[in-house]
Amino acid sequence: MPEGPSIVLAKEDIRHLTGLTVKTAKSTATRIDAERFSGTTLKSVRSWGKHLLLKFDNITLRIHFLMFGSYAIGKPKAGRVAKLAIHFSGGDSLFIYAAAMTIIEGPINKTYDWSADVMSMHWNPGNALSKLKANRERLICDALLDQQIFSGVGNIIKNEVLFRTRIHPLNKVGNIPARRMKALVDDAKDYSFLFLKWKRKFVLKKHWEAYTKKKCPRDGHPLTKLYAGTTQRRTFFCEQCQELFTGP
Repeated sequence: MPEGPSIVLAKEDIRHLTGLTVKTAKSTATRIDAERFSGTTLKSVRSWGKHLLLKFDNITLRIHFLMFGSYAIGKPKAGRVAKLAIHFSGGDSLFIYAAAMTIIEGPINKTYDWSADVMSMHWNPGNALSKLKANRERLICDALLDQQIFSGVGNIIKNEVLFRTRIHPLNKVGNIPARRMKALVDDAKDYSFLFLKWKRKFVLKKHWEAYTKKKCPRDGHPLTKLYAGTTQRRTFFCEQCQELFTGP
């Protein structure tokens, strides 16, 4: 599933279509009335966490790529049936594959809290800390994946941030000292932008320290792999150097 930085790259890739008018649109998704796009102009391309947002005249198309979604610009992918195909005047086209899509009516600022998006200029770490304080009994491995707190953080970022801040994934939020929690919140943003930098250079995997690894690069201790928390996502951590707190 693409994480926030990958959606930022998609936004940048598609943004040159802004200002073009839709000539025709076709969709195989029953929830999308493709005719509504015909004759409209693509006003902007934005992202919020794992959501790619294409704003047309009076509606916004929300795209979530799930596990296997993708897109193509210009030519369709050979042998694939697009879930949505948008053809713009001038010959440009955008094809969306295997994604969940929804049409949002009216201003999207009523739908999204931009301060929750770790990739946004409006990201507010103070708000994240306040939301965490209201979720003291949750495991931190679940809280990091909560898109209302850390929009854009996915499983890779979760694993790497916990490793980098030396916090055990099975900690309850309320047991983590305030100083350590602040460091984690700050690193959720910092690592997300490193992810974006490395993704641009096609070297992201070379920088993984915990995710999918078998040995801790700090102390050589074998890493533990669990399907942790209520989210049951793959979690890699070092029992030796990632601290498990027993109380605040």
